[in-house]
Amino acid sequence: MKPIIFAVGLVILVFGVAVLAGTQSQSVEQELIKLENGWNDALVKHDLAFIDGILADDYIGTDSDGVVSTKAQTMARLKAGEEVVTSAVNEDFRVRVYGDTAVVTFRYTSKSQSKGKDTSSLERITDTCVKLGGRWQVVAEHASKIAQK
Repeated sequence: MKPIIFAVGLVILVFGVAVLAGTQSQSVEQELIKLENGWNDALVKHDLAFIDGILADDYIGTDSDGVVSTKAQTMARLKAGEEVVTSAVNEDFRVRVYGDTAVVTFRYTSKSQSKGKDTSSLERITDTCVKLGGRWQVVAEHASKIAQK
């Protein structure tokens, strides 16, 4: 009788751990989607403190023209006010979590101007995020233009 009770207890424990892991994964996914959408809001509101906080110190971004920028270069460009974003929307999220690392992909649509020139875009973004010091930060980003038909 004891082996059966042990086996049933073990099955319940394994099932409970699996449910908890699934719930935690969904929670992390929602946290990362919130971070990405917060980044959009910060771009529109010109909230540089928020952006500075979510970009890791060793952040590297590659834009859709292949230009690579460090965090310092990205923040300097934003501080200079060269680019004005009036609308930014993310859709079609896919979040894959690997412990304290995650890959977030989505479609990004923006209305923006840089030095008076229209820079509105439709892009696919891949962000690599790492949990550093208890919070998620973006360590790498890559953008690719989606061809307009």
